[in-house]
Amino acid sequence: MKISTKGRYGLTIMIALGKHYGEGPVSLKTIATENKLSEHYLEQLAAPLRNACLVKSIRGAKGGYMLASPPAEITAGDIIRTLEGPITPVEGIEEEEPAKQQLWLRIRDAVRDVLDTTTLEDLCRHGDDESTDPYMFYI
Repeated sequence: MKISTKGRYGLTIMIALGKHYGEGPVSLKTIATENKLSEHYLEQLAAPLRNACLVKSIRGAKGGYMLASPPAEITAGDIIRTLEGPITPVEGIEEEEPAKQQLWLRIRDAVRDVLDTTTLEDLCRHGDDESTDPYMFYI
């Protein structure tokens, strides 16, 4: 399974919104500028995220997007499935011999487990607790 730019940039949008959760809407232009991405492409990704009730859009001069739920209630799996579709490592698993079928199912389940147990809050907090360089030595 390969995650396309849809999934990768969708996570970028959601992490940006998660970091600003509770502070009001964030414009896609801001997210695009901060991450050196195409605003037009992010607009295309925002629609399915809104349709899946992961984000809310606010119109107006100070509008933008906000998370529809707290970051702790949204998983990476929710985002990836919305933008990429079902999580399957191989098409046509049913036609494989039983040994390979079991392998593909185990891979699928492992990927699902990681995506479904990683919350947006986890992704937003990544690196926050690394206040000191682990290789810094004091004498």
